[in-house]
Amino acid sequence: MPTRNATAVWSGGGLKSGKGEFSGESGVIKGAYSFNTRFGEEKGTNPEELLAAAEAACFSMALSLGLEQNGTPPERIETKAACTIAQAGGGFKITTIKLDVRAKVPRIDAAKFREIAENTRKNCPVSVALAGVDIQLDAQLA
Repeated sequence: MPTRNATAVWSGGGLKSGKGEFSGESGVIKGAYSFNTRFGEEKGTNPEELLAAAEAACFSMALSLGLEQNGTPPERIETKAACTIAQAGGGFKITTIKLDVRAKVPRIDAAKFREIAENTRKNCPVSVALAGVDIQLDAQLA
């Protein structure tokens, strides 16, 4: 199985005065981040946005597999993820990721869809990697 790589560089000072840049080895993802893009309203990205994107992408792929294995492949899955960071003790902790999923899946009832979605929430690779985060799910058929 492949190993994927990314690089981040922080320069120009400490937490509030420094700035960071990251890039993935593919060249497709890259961005600038800072204290204010993470904890304030300044434009730019941050680690939580990247985690939300990773969880949404992984969940959508894994859900499509679960639905396909059920004999009900999806026509479309849209997953929105909201990743929250909060103060915890003397530092910060990523506390929750809320998934809002809407899917168009022919020939499946709502109960079976929710069962497969819940199994996906627990077992997709990114969810497993984020085991210490409360991953919440609202999954509905479109």
